[in-house]
Amino acid sequence: MDLYEIIEDIHALREDLKEFERKYGVLSKTFYESYQNGEEPKQESWLLDWSDWAGAYKTLLRRQEQYEHAIKELRAESQTLVDLIGKTARHEPISVA
Repeated sequence: MDLYEIIEDIHALREDLKEFERKYGVLSKTFYESYQNGEEPKQESWLLDWSDWAGAYKTLLRRQEQYEHAIKELRAESQTLVDLIGKTARHEPISVA
């Protein structure tokens, strides 16, 4: 996975999460904390949505960690942010671990 793909995933996941937040009226962070504590919907028709919502939020957190780690490593390699943006603006693949 490269840096561009991570960023694209982050944007797509945020769009998915916005739909759930609008449908259920709470932000994903609030929902996920309750979901992690074992709260489940009383309406059976919501079960699949809640599972998908939790999965999307968990993936977003993982992608954000990957992004932060990649940026930290790239900066440690003496790449300035200006150099990095120059590469990303041209959609040059920037491999990340």
